[in-house]
Amino acid sequence: MNRLLDALSRIFDFGLTGELLGYPFVQQALLAAAALGLVSGVLAPLVVTRKMSFAVHGTAELAFTGAAAALLIGVGVTMGALAGAVVAALLLGLLGQRETERDSVIGAVLSFGLGLGVLLLWMNPERASNKFTLLVGQIVGVSSADVTLLGIAALVVLLVTALLYRPLLFASVDSEVAAARGVPTGLLTPVFALLVGIATALGVHVVGALLVMALMVTPGAAAMRVTASPVTATLLSVVFAELAAVGGILLSLAPGVPVSVFVTTVSFGIYLVCRVVGGLRVNRLTRGNAAVAV
Repeated sequence: MNRLLDALSRIFDFGLTGELLGYPFVQQALLAAAALGLVSGVLAPLVVTRKMSFAVHGTAELAFTGAAAALLIGVGVTMGALAGAVVAALLLGLLGQRETERDSVIGAVLSFGLGLGVLLLWMNPERASNKFTLLVGQIVGVSSADVTLLGIAALVVLLVTALLYRPLLFASVDSEVAAARGVPTGLLTPVFALLVGIATALGVHVVGALLVMALMVTPGAAAMRVTASPVTATLLSVVFAELAAVGGILLSLAPGVPVSVFVTTVSFGIYLVCRVVGGLRVNRLTRGNAAVAV
């Protein structure tokens, strides 16, 4: 209990936070978080609309497996996470074309990925601290090379999303009508899964494989609670994701608590506020429509 109270009191130690902001690894982590917040914020509303929240979790598990493999053979963890996430995305996109079988495919891939990741970590017993960071994130592990790789990956995801946004949105809202209008939904599904996989891999360093949904799903779900406009929802989702990612790092500096604790807390807090605001908005519209009808 005393350690908890001490950690809570240190959250508002702005002097220590300001001092830590001068360290290169903190600055690199903030850049990585900003890139992650931008990408996840753009994709999150589409993830929610396409009902792919479970797929994000499955992809994160294979990103964790790829990162564990990279740790075992001594290469960059970010590169391993990207490779694992890409494999997961392709498997989910190709095997889960039919909506009726998508959940079972995700469950199979998720359990396989997690089991393989555990095996790879067991084969590497001397790096226990790195095992924990793969699950919950750690800003100390973000290097300048990682920031460069994250920036390039984020730029690619944003460019492809911008090019495919209209057909993606159409297929996300009503895939059957989109297919009837000639939209290549069969191709868009694995492509979007690949984009989600890359974005999910970007979050392994910052949030960890277990909690990346706090940025890939929650900001989009929160934004869609307060607006029906896809463009407005995307802009709000980016703002919410940035607040959670960057704000989570800033809050974690002084107490030294894992970043994911604050990222998930900020993200969930925003979601709760948006649920309340959205509920009030619906009630106001309902009363207005009732008054007009009378």
